Amino acid sequence: MAKIQEILELERLERDIFRGIIAETTLTRTFGGQVAGQALVSAVRTVDPGFSVHSLHGYFLRAGNPKEPTVFLVDRIRDGRSFVTRRVTGIQNGEAIFTMSASFHVQDEGIEHQDEMPSVPDPESLANARDSDDEQTAWLAQEWSEWDLRMVPAADLHKRPGAAAQQQVWFRSREALPDDPVFHVCTLAYMSDMTLLGSAHGPHPDVEIQSASLDHALWFLRPFRADEWLLYDQTSPSAGFGRALTQGRIFDRRGNMVAAVVQEGLTRIYRPKAD
Repeated sequence: MAKIQEILELERLERDIFRGIIAETTLTRTFGGQVAGQALVSAVRTVDPGFSVHSLHGYFLRAGNPKEPTVFLVDRIRDGRSFVTRRVTGIQNGEAIFTMSASFHVQDEGIEHQDEMPSVPDPESLANARDSDDEQTAWLAQEWSEWDLRMVPAADLHKRPGAAAQQQVWFRSREALPDDPVFHVCTLAYMSDMTLLGSAHGPHPDVEIQSASLDHALWFLRPFRADEWLLYDQTSPSAGFGRALTQGRIFDRRGNMVAAVVQEGLTRIYRPKAD
């Protein structure tokens, strides 16, 4: 499979037009995290380096074709003294498959606080996804072989009182990544779409569903490296009418909350098509 460095290395076609690579995959649709990560790279390349990404909000409009490249059109919505805003549209065959707003900030001083990191087993004590007996987990390890994924067993979860569905995953790049902090931010945009919607499936293990990301919001809170262990603490507070709401908090090994994610996804009952 393509390395993250290749996936996030976009070709600049025009001042505000970029094109991503065709990444080898076993998926029938373009991975949502790939589209989001490439869209964010496109936005970053139009912003002064003095501004840091602090949030993105995206909608997955159509299923992308993984055998075709995606072209990204960037609109320079606002360039302010403290904040910069960009809108990015991902295009395939003349149709929008993804749209995203990204906001950048100069990093001010202000109040500070955060939730405590949940108590979880160390990643070294958990089985590598490659060695999992679970078919879905093993497939994740095959599709994203560049990433070390370690699921926290349900028996080891410290469940929040009243939580409907919860899941925790340790992850990191198997290889050292470039030192550029912006690269790690765009990498996390790529990774944040992985496994999150699966948290909604936990209470329904025997129900076969058709799933897809519908929208995705991500806030970058503190510096981090994607080649060091990150804990993805995921919950699904609600599911109904064929959609599920999921939330994620991402912590580094030292307990710093580095990002927060909210996503709604399609989770309708799978109905096989007639021959």
